[in-house]
Amino acid sequence: MHIKLRTNLLAAVLLCFAFVAQAQQKKELSLEDIYRKGTFAAKSVYGVNWMNDGRYYSSQVADEQNRVQDIVKYDVTTGQPVSTIIEGESLIPQGSNQPIQFDDYTFSSDEQKVLFATGTEQIYRRSSKADYYIYDLKTKQLRKLSNGGKQLYASFSPDAKRVAFARDNNMFVVDLSNMQETQITTDGKFNSIINGYSDWVYEEEFEFAKGFHWSPDGKKIAFYTFDETNVPEFNMQMWGELYPKDYRFKYPKAGEANSKVSVSVYDVSSGKIVKMDTGKEADVYIPRMKWTNDANLLSIQKMNRLQNTLELLHANATTGKATVVLKETDKAYIDVTNDLTYLKDGKHFIHSSEKDGFNHLYLYNMNGKLVRRITDGNWEVSSFVGFDEKNDRLYYLSTEVSPLDRHLYSISSKGRNKQRLTEKAGTHTINMSPDFTYYLDYHTAANTPLTVSLHTAKNGKLIKVLEDNQALRERLAQYKLGKQEFFTMNTPDGTKLNGWMIKPADFDPNKKYPVLMFVYGGPGSQTVTNSWGGSNYMWHQLLADKGVIVVSVDNRGTGARGADFKKLTYANLGKYETQDQVEAARWLGKQPYVDKDRIGIWGHSFGGYMALLGLTKGEGVFRAGISVAPVTNWRFYDSIYTERFLKTPQENAAGYDDNSPLFFADKLEGDLLLIHGTGDDNVHFQNAVAMQDALVSANKQFESFYYPNRNHSVGGGITNLHRFKMMTDFLERKLINPEEQRNQL
Repeated sequence: MHIKLRTNLLAAVLLCFAFVAQAQQKKELSLEDIYRKGTFAAKSVYGVNWMNDGRYYSSQVADEQNRVQDIVKYDVTTGQPVSTIIEGESLIPQGSNQPIQFDDYTFSSDEQKVLFATGTEQIYRRSSKADYYIYDLKTKQLRKLSNGGKQLYASFSPDAKRVAFARDNNMFVVDLSNMQETQITTDGKFNSIINGYSDWVYEEEFEFAKGFHWSPDGKKIAFYTFDETNVPEFNMQMWGELYPKDYRFKYPKAGEANSKVSVSVYDVSSGKIVKMDTGKEADVYIPRMKWTNDANLLSIQKMNRLQNTLELLHANATTGKATVVLKETDKAYIDVTNDLTYLKDGKHFIHSSEKDGFNHLYLYNMNGKLVRRITDGNWEVSSFVGFDEKNDRLYYLSTEVSPLDRHLYSISSKGRNKQRLTEKAGTHTINMSPDFTYYLDYHTAANTPLTVSLHTAKNGKLIKVLEDNQALRERLAQYKLGKQEFFTMNTPDGTKLNGWMIKPADFDPNKKYPVLMFVYGGPGSQTVTNSWGGSNYMWHQLLADKGVIVVSVDNRGTGARGADFKKLTYANLGKYETQDQVEAARWLGKQPYVDKDRIGIWGHSFGGYMALLGLTKGEGVFRAGISVAPVTNWRFYDSIYTERFLKTPQENAAGYDDNSPLFFADKLEGDLLLIHGTGDDNVHFQNAVAMQDALVSANKQFESFYYPNRNHSVGGGITNLHRFKMMTDFLERKLINPEEQRNQL
């Protein structure tokens, strides 16, 4: 008995030592692994271009010699290639002996022609230009679309007979039967008139760059015209040559003149252009336009400058006469979506709205009369995937399970027979086949990298896992990682806030740890979601390995919890958000395992703004902070975004100034690292310059760093490696081991 007991005890001790040894063998994270080697980059299923038969998709694949890209047809049910549609080596233009190297491709509606984009040049976040080529699968002929210079957004007509594109602020169309090019507009002029694509602020804030659409029958083209003549210019200097170059572009800051925007329709046969009647008021927005299923009826969405009134217009494409069929108002603002869908019956459309407190789907007739509310509940429809009219099933993603999760549902147009199609907790992103037979589910969760799987749309049945990132999962298991855990906390006024926390893998509840809070906090955003956090997650894990508890809390004003929670911050941007982050820091400071004197905060963009407010208006609760590419005064930022949440400076000066870090520089407490790119076309470097000037005037010491010519992401090349090395070093000096630094001094 005693011998057996000693034997078991010895075995237990040895097993314990084995576990300890195994734990000690865990690898340590490095910045090079995260930001240079791509050690933790997740694989995905990219370039899925669904074909007309929803069972197949095409993708571009490098050939065996890895010299050119082929277009390969895949069977979605097996994930295996079926055939090579186009051999990349055959794509040789006339007069050349080398095949083109294409960046993207598009099939015509009949899948008999392909449009290839080559030599693509990025302009801003969503805009680019390229040289396009047309390939005919029947004749095997490759032709250059135009010799007049690079084109923007070349697009097939629905009947596959023509291609339209924009160039040099004008619109063009090419007849594919004879490659004859016709210039549609002639008034386009740099920094003055834009036809067929958006100005800077529409691209950034209304999230589209292509500004034209073919009618369903391919006989007309509806296009935007932006008159930005009176919009003030912003000037950036681009560094690197003997004399820095000026880069000028039109950028309407809050309260300044916007572009005057109009929509016109070009008739291909007659060459006639008709301007649509959107009303006499010029200082308005037209954030969306699309064709209905009637080839002569154009849908236009119009908003007032404050963006609290939305009108849906139906315009006769032949006469230009328009009728308001739906009008919606809000005490704060209205978010524009891409959910508006016209049914094939020609009698109804689906529209999403927050008018009842949560974003839901509604069915209207073509006169704008409400037929019924389709979805209902104290949760949000976060994305409308589409409507399978044949089987009367709407597909949408929602927060019904939790504001932290996104699940796919289907429901009838009568609001009946709702079915949840995704099972695993977490965040699901859906790529639905055009015929609603299959969908690809891109799923992640906290601590869990991407899985891509194929399902039947009817019932969500799993057909095949296309990518499970097993190699990445096994690699992650080799490292000492803490678990990302969710929690809730209450502010003093009783508001419940959602948060997550990453503790060190060897967390000891009897120790006191420094805390770094990660914040974004902007209207409708979320950092607290049940999803894989990518490179930020891995950097936070690296910090946890250094003994830091990393926390993120979604303040009031963030999304997925209804209109009241989101729009509370209206006209006072930064006020309640800062209060909540400060209260979260105080709540953390009361936890027995937190050193309340070593709480830091960091964020990028709106999060950088929040970090500055935390350090200037946080009454000393934050020991240190890192602010990357922050807005420092909303008067510096663009009109559409800023006025949506603050009104204009002329109407609401206090809303701008009362929460501008510039005016509280003298209250800075704690150590600050301020980072910005000089080539930031979005949140201009001007913000950092003004903040630094205010801090100097207030005699406040701080650290700063600028990245030459880097844009708002402050990335490119090894920039992220450099930046996060700097940020890590700063936190080690100012938050993790501040006493050690003080002793060295």
